[in-house]
Amino acid sequence: MKSILVTGATGFLGKHLIEQLKASLSSESGVSSQGRLRILCRGASPWDNDPQVEAARGDVTSQADAERAAEGVSEIYHLAGVVSRDPAKSGLMYQTHVQGTRNVCQAALRQRARKVVHVSSSGTIAVSREPVAHDEKSGYKHELVGEWPYYLSKIFAEKLALSYFEQHKLPVVVVNPSLLLGPGDDRGSSTRDVALFLRGQILAVPLGGLNFVDARDAAAGLVAAMRSGKPGERYLLGGANWSFRGFVQNLAQVSGVRGPRIQPPLGISLLSARVLRRLLPLIGKSFALDDASIKMSALYWYCDSTKARTELGLQTRDPIETLRDTVDYLRRRQGTERTRMES
Repeated sequence: MKSILVTGATGFLGKHLIEQLKASLSSESGVSSQGRLRILCRGASPWDNDPQVEAARGDVTSQADAERAAEGVSEIYHLAGVVSRDPAKSGLMYQTHVQGTRNVCQAALRQRARKVVHVSSSGTIAVSREPVAHDEKSGYKHELVGEWPYYLSKIFAEKLALSYFEQHKLPVVVVNPSLLLGPGDDRGSSTRDVALFLRGQILAVPLGGLNFVDARDAAAGLVAAMRSGKPGERYLLGGANWSFRGFVQNLAQVSGVRGPRIQPPLGISLLSARVLRRLLPLIGKSFALDDASIKMSALYWYCDSTKARTELGLQTRDPIETLRDTVDYLRRRQGTERTRMES
């Protein structure tokens, strides 16, 4: 029987992946998947009392921890990462993304793992100043994302993972999900901007466009990549390509929150944000949108997922359904937090 290791299991995508793997393993064997699914995590996890999931305590930045977690496994999903737009966390992002990937690949080599699915980001290649959808043949976009440590460290990690296939014949498949939406983002790492919209803190329509995919569909794409992905290949896992104007309009319709209508030039948006950060605290309010987010939203993050649909059988649900489920989840979460504070 195959045994599976998942790093980054407690993140947004990781939690959906674990639940799908649990269901799949039980279905395959007709019995519990006990002893066949392991996660590498630093602290507590949602499955600490779940007999189907074994927890190996540790960190991907430790070679010893990665080696111990990979012992005896045949398949590895490497999701561990740090999602942040804060340049102060650049060291942590490079350590986690690059060194963590090296440690996991080294451990997979020693264990002679059947396959490694390395999770990157569509933003390493699918981004431009024009509304063009990029596919897997597009080159890395250092010149566009170079000022953002998250994407730059993801580029280096992706190159490193693929080098293990080229130089050591480690069967690595890289998947590149676009922006993840849907229910279950407890940390607010991917759905933060939707939450800001619901709170009325998005004051202008961004100039660019985005691609987003439901986290549940992306998790199914990871499982498909393990099953059918070709080693040494890369697969974009994306859904809808929408301009930010279209995204804001659809989000307003789904949520019932009136969205912004003005769409100022980038320079005006940046200047206005700096002024608001100074003035709003004087009246007891805050402006949560950072300059990195404003600059990113002036670009087009469009991607073409034809390869994943053709080779992996990727299927994505109606984007309106994803938006609705995202809004419903965030509102339930806000209501829970409000109740907790009041009690």
